[in-house]
Amino acid sequence: MELKLQDRTLGQWLEHWATTTPDKEFLVYSDRDLRFTWKEFNQRVDDMAKGLMAIGVKKGIHIGIWATNVTDWLTFLYAGAKIGAVLVTVNTSYKQNELEYLVQDSDIHTLCITEGVFDGNYVDMVYAMMPELRESQRGFIESKRFPFLKNVVYIGQEKFRGMYNTPELLLLGKNVKDSALEEAKQQVDCHDVVNMQYTSGTTGFPKGVMLTHHNIANNGYFTGEGMGFTDKDKLCCCVPLFHCFGVVLASMNVLTHGCTQVMVEKFDPLVVLASIHKERCTALYGVPTMFIAELNHPMFDLFDLSSLRTGIMAGSLCPIELMRAVTEKMHITHITSVYGLTESSPGMTHSVLEDSFEDRCTTVGRDYPFTDVKVLNPNTGEECAVGEVGEMCCKGYLNMKGYYKNPQATAEVIDRNGYLHSGDLGVKDECGYYRITGRIKDMIIRGGENIYPREIEEYLYKLEGVKDVQVVAVASPKYGEEVGAFIIAQPGATLTEEIVKDFCRGQIARHKIPKYVFLVDAFPLTGSGKIQKFKLREMAPEILKKQGIEII
Repeated sequence: MELKLQDRTLGQWLEHWATTTPDKEFLVYSDRDLRFTWKEFNQRVDDMAKGLMAIGVKKGIHIGIWATNVTDWLTFLYAGAKIGAVLVTVNTSYKQNELEYLVQDSDIHTLCITEGVFDGNYVDMVYAMMPELRESQRGFIESKRFPFLKNVVYIGQEKFRGMYNTPELLLLGKNVKDSALEEAKQQVDCHDVVNMQYTSGTTGFPKGVMLTHHNIANNGYFTGEGMGFTDKDKLCCCVPLFHCFGVVLASMNVLTHGCTQVMVEKFDPLVVLASIHKERCTALYGVPTMFIAELNHPMFDLFDLSSLRTGIMAGSLCPIELMRAVTEKMHITHITSVYGLTESSPGMTHSVLEDSFEDRCTTVGRDYPFTDVKVLNPNTGEECAVGEVGEMCCKGYLNMKGYYKNPQATAEVIDRNGYLHSGDLGVKDECGYYRITGRIKDMIIRGGENIYPREIEEYLYKLEGVKDVQVVAVASPKYGEEVGAFIIAQPGATLTEEIVKDFCRGQIARHKIPKYVFLVDAFPLTGSGKIQKFKLREMAPEILKKQGIEII
């Protein structure tokens, strides 16, 4: 069958399957035997969409979702999509400063939250962010600091002062006529923004990446096509939905192929293994550390994983031996990888079923359909010859609409010819396969989490006694990379590794807290006075070795 770009909105895709295969299972939480058919879920989405309309959500409004992979994460995504709203995803690891920055920058109108994760109570953090919420009538929040924020919704049965909960929202929706919902649906176009994800860049603070229905539905569709997906497949999704990996490569793949999404609320290797065994899943996604945890679980041999056939390992460097173990021990005979970034929705290149095992292990595949990938010389902008290293760039349906309220930053990454510049270095071989060789930018990838040094540096500068700070990647056998902070102290200041870490705890996400702190007198500089970060990266293992710490 010839591939072509699809023009359905997310709501239209959902309604397509609710009509075509109404009684087929769409969403399953195997650990609690919670199941929705396509028809049942579509009805819940419509009810939630009317609830959102009742509290003032309409086309173009921003809805924030701060939750692990709970059932209503997808409900809010599709409910917002049906009425033209934009779902803004919030990283579940965010701390107070990060939450407040995102809510303010993204102009969120309605923030939907759960109770939180083990090291952070979202309810308490929202009250700390907006103390007036405790005295506010629901739906009538007035905040000078967050003028756009009008509603907070608690996802669950519990009641909190100033917040709606989901049962109340569904009840309010009963006052909205079906005809009003249908009218709202008619106003939605596939080229409208539907999802906004925050990602940092080389210039510091996180930026909102605006992605359209057309961007993410097609990226998910082509991902599934490359893996031979049909409505008979069952995909075990244990990657977080706030990442492109979860919301696009997993959820949009399921949405465009009518298959079943077996969800894991928060990654637990035992729940993953049990879900695959019980539901007879055919596909599994994860970052390398997730597959390592599953393979090494002491109860691994108790589960039958023979139903698996394919999957995606992505998010950081995928070791060949790990891919081989996944193939042999987990029966994923056609494990694949995807390369891209949030700004490219995210898949730019993908290894597919037909590719050899070696190509699937040693490359990131070839161009996605309807995608023009080029390796460009970072200095001249000219296309590199085969075998020549340059910057990975792409052009096509997958490129973001831009950074929210930041045309300057958008222009810095999308050139005048329409190519999105990734900041990553790669090389193309004579068969059209790409290999990623390094990064122009200094991003750290820790177990699949993108960490941007500038953001941590900006925070550490606030610590009394810090004169200068540079954050770099330090190799890690477990996570691929860890965060290392090189700090020059002010004269007379007393700084220790523990003081620095204590300053971070509870203020920035755990995975961003420096694993290693190096107190130094000076940074290596170029002749023109620029700091040589690559030399700091080289220094880290040498310093640690002297301390008796071997990291490789």
